[in-house]
Amino acid sequence: MRRFAELYAELDGLTGTNARVNALVRHLSDAEPADAAWALQVLLGQQGRRLITGRRLRQICLEGSSLPEWLFDDCHAQVGDSAETIALLWQQQHPAGPDAPLAGDQPLHHWMEELLPRAAALEPEAQSQAVRSLWSALGPHELLVVNKLLSGGLRVGVARGLVIRALARLSGLEEALLAHRLMGGFVPSAQAWRQLIAPAQAMEAAPSRPYPFFLASPLDPPLPGAATSWLCEWKWDGIRGQLIRRAGQSFLWSRGEELINDAFPELTAAAAALPDGTVLDGEILVWPGASDRPAPFAQLQRRLGRKAPGRRLLAECPAVLLAYELLEHGGEDLRPQPLSQRRAALEALLRQPAAAAGTPDPGPLRLSPLLCLQAWDQLEPLRGQASAAGAEGLMLKAADSPYLAGRRRGHWWKHKRDPFRLDAVLLYAQAGSGRRANLFTDYTFGLWERSPAPAGEPGDGAEPPRLVTFAKAYSGLDDGEIDELDRWIRSHTTERFGPVRAVQPLQVFELAFEGLQRSSRHRSGIAVRFPRISRWRRDKPTAEADTLASALALLPEA
Repeated sequence: MRRFAELYAELDGLTGTNARVNALVRHLSDAEPADAAWALQVLLGQQGRRLITGRRLRQICLEGSSLPEWLFDDCHAQVGDSAETIALLWQQQHPAGPDAPLAGDQPLHHWMEELLPRAAALEPEAQSQAVRSLWSALGPHELLVVNKLLSGGLRVGVARGLVIRALARLSGLEEALLAHRLMGGFVPSAQAWRQLIAPAQAMEAAPSRPYPFFLASPLDPPLPGAATSWLCEWKWDGIRGQLIRRAGQSFLWSRGEELINDAFPELTAAAAALPDGTVLDGEILVWPGASDRPAPFAQLQRRLGRKAPGRRLLAECPAVLLAYELLEHGGEDLRPQPLSQRRAALEALLRQPAAAAGTPDPGPLRLSPLLCLQAWDQLEPLRGQASAAGAEGLMLKAADSPYLAGRRRGHWWKHKRDPFRLDAVLLYAQAGSGRRANLFTDYTFGLWERSPAPAGEPGDGAEPPRLVTFAKAYSGLDDGEIDELDRWIRSHTTERFGPVRAVQPLQVFELAFEGLQRSSRHRSGIAVRFPRISRWRRDKPTAEADTLASALALLPEA
């Protein structure tokens, strides 16, 4: 544990990519296989479920110290992180003596497989004693890491691609092969580590294992070559999935590496008609049979996370897979082939089941259609049709592109439709976390329930207009604007609700977002998708902010 905590602290202080890769290689090459496996699991952000809540750890800390609750809460407000607050306060209250047991010397796998799960499974009183006993035997860095592992909040801050690059340098294997081996779940153990870095011919692929997903980058025009050298299709507003048919079995994986067979039984059933050794990549959507466009994303959300959707839900929200890639055919990996060849094979494959069915209903496995793009001046008019097609923009893919892993610029581009925009009023603010723990960076915005009367004009005698909370946003301002707004919030606070401050409703911000849907859980009756701050409207008085009626007008048609 001590060596992993040292790695965590080292990575936190490094900024250069090569320096981080070197640190990862040093740690993984020196670690025992079981420890290397668990370090990898944590570095990839897959350490597992939360064992003990942050609130419970706070309680354990307070019960074992002389600290009043208000002091702990004030410290937390300054630090911004429960695990770090506890680590700092506990070290001050209970500094480890020279004769303290060295729990940090225990190997990482012992902590992950034995010590932490065992403490989490105890009854409250015994659990408190066990956790405090572990704390008292740890140094500052180890204590912070242990708290984050217990609460499920450890984020090392290195991208998955960086970890895979370090593995490639350590093992001498290609990054694409390592990324493929890690797909579909990595269960940490000494054997799993040895298999991961074994020579290519020493490891057989599991039938269920998906391929690493190839991701598009936001469009950065102008694109090289003629428009006809690019394949154009809709960017669908669903979830990405790979449908696998191997060894007589069907598997459906989400891009988040979750096996979602149970949530979409109609798709895994349809996969039985595919030839063995087939892998499709596409978009999972809800698409009613009589409609010429997919249903809004809100309908798909009703299916997500369901272990066994009922007959009624299956009928109301039928799922389809719009396939746009054929990654494997007859057991052959097609990813190195040009996209134009993969597309031709995909079209031939999906025409066969449709022809065999002898029905106009395309069924749950469908081909994502290509769009006609003959010249670049057709691009923007085509993007303008995305909303009518139930899409969120366009995809542009080089006809000669291989199917790579991760986000590799130059081959695939996404050109999303312009976001929706509304002007909203800042109502509440809360401090952020990490390096911005001392700044107010989390904001809540409101819209007018109805427009206020212009200044100097009488109202209509009805209830006065009021601002209703509409959306939260955490991004969009630069550091200078955050500092300026933080000072403004502190001097214009009207009330405090724990860590949240209500402010005078004087500041207007333009919010950009991808869409809206009705929601009974929100006071406004609307849920907002991916809201962010577009700009600070210093030129606009509060009375000219938008209304809920403006937002309701943006709701998709039922």
